[in-house]
Amino acid sequence: MLKTVAVILAAGCGERAGFTRPKQLVKLAGRPVIAHALERFQLHSGVDEIAIVTSQACRDEIEELVRREHLTKVKKVLLGGHERYESSLAAIRAYEPREGETGPALIFHDAVRPLVSERIISDVIDGLAHYSAVDVAIPASDTVIVSDPDTDTITTIPDRRHTRLGQTPQGFHYEVIRRAYDIALSDPSFRTTDDCGVIVKYLPDQKVFIVPGAQCNMKLTYAEDLMIIDKYMHCNAARRHDATPEHILLSRIQDRTIVVLGGTSGIGFSIARLARAYGARVRIASRSTGVDIANEAAVRNFLHETAAESGRIDAVVNSAAVLERVPLVNMNMEEVEDSIRTNILGAFTVAKASYDHLRQTGGHLLFFASSSYTFGRAQYSTYSAAKAAVVNLTQALADEWSAVGIHVNCVNPERCKTPMREKAFGYEPPDTLLDPDDVARKALSILIGRSTGFIYDVVKNQGR
Repeated sequence: MLKTVAVILAAGCGERAGFTRPKQLVKLAGRPVIAHALERFQLHSGVDEIAIVTSQACRDEIEELVRREHLTKVKKVLLGGHERYESSLAAIRAYEPREGETGPALIFHDAVRPLVSERIISDVIDGLAHYSAVDVAIPASDTVIVSDPDTDTITTIPDRRHTRLGQTPQGFHYEVIRRAYDIALSDPSFRTTDDCGVIVKYLPDQKVFIVPGAQCNMKLTYAEDLMIIDKYMHCNAARRHDATPEHILLSRIQDRTIVVLGGTSGIGFSIARLARAYGARVRIASRSTGVDIANEAAVRNFLHETAAESGRIDAVVNSAAVLERVPLVNMNMEEVEDSIRTNILGAFTVAKASYDHLRQTGGHLLFFASSSYTFGRAQYSTYSAAKAAVVNLTQALADEWSAVGIHVNCVNPERCKTPMREKAFGYEPPDTLLDPDDVARKALSILIGRSTGFIYDVVKNQGR
C-alpha cells in the first residue's frame, strides 16, 4: 500500500480578497483557518503524513501552530512560490523517492478549505487504489458561461448536466503528477490553477476519477465567505454531536468537575442533574444560594472553594439569566440596570473569574444565548440585547483565549420550558417548547469536545 501524504497548500497572501493578513491565518471559531483543515487530515486514519507549503511570512506562525496543536503527522513545512503550481512543485520535489523506490500518494488540499470531511478524504484515498489521479467536484447549480476575453460576450454555454465545480483535495500517484509537471514546465505558455488541470492537459490519456465533494467544502476566497463557512462549521459540529450515541458521548464527563451558575432551576438544573448522573463532580450556585453572578467577589470565592475541594475545574457553565417581559418605556432605570447587570455584566464577571481555573485544565466556558439574539423582540429589549452581547463575547473570548487552551462556546436554544419563561409568558402548550433535558444534553456534549467560538443552535425535534 502506498504511503499517503497530505500536502496543505498555504502560501497565499489574501490581499486581493480584502484580508489584512494571509487567509490561512484568519481566525475561524477561535483558531486559524488552516488549523481546522490540518485537524481533518491529522485525525484521518488513512493519512500517514502531512506537509505544509507556505510563505516565508507565515512560516514561523505555522510552525508554532503545529507545536501548539500537537499536529504529530506534520513532518515538513516547506516554502512555496507566488503561483499555486510552484507550491505543488515544492512538495513534489520534497518527496522525490530514492532510486528503485516508489513515491508516495500525494493529496493536495487548499489550507483555506477548512471543512473538508472525513468522507471526502476517504473517497480520494479509496479512489487512488484504482486510479492514478482523483479530483473532487460538485454539480454546477448555476449555468456555466464561457466568455470571449476581448469582447466580454458569450462564446458557448456548456450543458449544465455535464459541468461540475472543482474542489480539493486532489490525489495523485507520485510518478503521474511528477511526469505531468515535467512536461508542463517545458511548455513556454504553461498556466494552471490546479493540479488536475496539469494532468488533463499534459497527460490526456490519463483518466482523472471524480469523487463527490460537498457544498460546505467551500474555499475562503472573499471576506464575506468567512460568515458562510462559520455557519457551516456550527451546523457540522452540531451534526457530529448528534451522530454520536448519547451514552457514549456523555460518559466522557465522568470525574470532571463542572460548575453550573444558575444551576438551581431551568436548564442549569437539568445540566447539573444529568452531569451527576454521568459521574461528574458538580457544584451549583445561584442567587438563591448566595452567589450573584454580577458580584465578582462572590463568584471568585465560589470558584476558589470549588477548586480547593475538587482540585480542579474542568468547565464553568453560566445559565443564570433574568427575563422581564416589559416594554422599555415602562421599565424604570433600576429594572433596566438589573437586567443588564445579570445578563451582560454577569457574563463578563463569570468569564474573568473562571480564566485562571480553566487555563490550568484547558477547560470549557459555556454561555447561553436565546433565539432573540438574532432579531430583537418587542417587550424584552434588554434581554434580546444582552443575548446578542453574549454571542459576541463568546466569539471574542474564543479568539482571545485560544492560545492558552480555553474553549469558549455558546448554546442558543429555541423557546424552552423553564420557570423563567413561564413567569414571563404564562402557559404555553408543552409540545411547542424544548425540554430542558434536551438542551442540557447538548450543553454537556459540548463540554467534552474541542470546539471553541461556536454558537450551537438547539431546536425542537432536532434529535439527540
